Amino acid sequence: MTNEILLQKISRVVDRLMNLGGSDYEKDKIVDQADTRIGIVQRDFGIEEWDWPQGVGLYGLYKLQEYYSDRRYMEFFQGWYSRNLEVGLPSKNINTTAPYLALVLLLNQLEPSNQLEQLCQDHANWLIHELPKTKEGGFQHTVTAIGNRDGVHLHKGQLWIDTLFMAVLFLNQAGRKFNRPEWEQEAVHQILLHIKYLFDKHSGLFFHGWSFERNDNFGSIFWCRGNSWFTYGLVDYLETCQDTINPGVREFLIDTYKAQVNALVPLQAASGLWHTVLRDPTSYEEVSGSAAIGAGILKGMKVGILDSSYQAVANKAIKAVCQNISEDGTVLNVSAGTGMGMDRDHYKNITIMPMAYGQSLALIALYEALK
Repeated sequence: MTNEILLQKISRVVDRLMNLGGSDYEKDKIVDQADTRIGIVQRDFGIEEWDWPQGVGLYGLYKLQEYYSDRRYMEFFQGWYSRNLEVGLPSKNINTTAPYLALVLLLNQLEPSNQLEQLCQDHANWLIHELPKTKEGGFQHTVTAIGNRDGVHLHKGQLWIDTLFMAVLFLNQAGRKFNRPEWEQEAVHQILLHIKYLFDKHSGLFFHGWSFERNDNFGSIFWCRGNSWFTYGLVDYLETCQDTINPGVREFLIDTYKAQVNALVPLQAASGLWHTVLRDPTSYEEVSGSAAIGAGILKGMKVGILDSSYQAVANKAIKAVCQNISEDGTVLNVSAGTGMGMDRDHYKNITIMPMAYGQSLALIALYEALK
């Protein structure tokens, strides 16, 4: 696929992402459990809230601006962070860490720089010293309470694969930015700990979560988007840290990444997408996770971890993503926010709706496909 076609698609996706607007947060105060079980949480829709769907969206936009090597989205970034600071930030948790990733990378270009720098440093310190921890010092996957942006759902003793993208990438970048090697080392520790408890040696795939209280992987489900957080997030981390990471640790992480990619390749559907439950062909094909998997494979080839034999798989995924972008730039067939599930039906029943992270992960995939 030519750069011209990719850039046309990217332009539509970006325009839609930046104009998603806000959400009716009052609905979250009266939402019932049936809705939350299928992923209907109003704060997840739109681009205005300070939470993980929006944070992933901001990171995709940052990546694209880096490709163009200019400041074309700086007005949007400045406005977004300024509005959120004026309104007041929600509770501190793993998911609300996601917007800090783009922020720490944009610090030199945003105002007020001193306040924003302090905000990033304070949050990194909070992750290290105040975030609730699991056994072995794991980052407990805390999230914003539904219906109360100032509240926290603790998920006591739980590790989720999502945490690597939502919080660990930021902590690593903050360590590099502020010359805090202990933050970088804690990022390494969290990646290794999550691999220890979430990687399945039999399949080469990742479980969604681990409970120290239950001492199990919940429903032991191989969820598409959960796996994609690792596929793209890990190689993004490796690219960032290639000058500092311990060679032995780097090889271990590369081996794990390759094992996962090799497990994902035969599970790709004829369409080029992956099923939301990776080994269940009766589950729907899901675009956001498929986009991040495709992006992770493309980046793996770019940085020399994977050879060109994976190009056909990546091309097929990119073509499928493009086919799921509507005329107005909406990325289609994206599953809504997904809590931990005890069986396949939980993941198969998550509603399909346009989401900020769907826009972003498609954007990241198309960006990685650019020549």
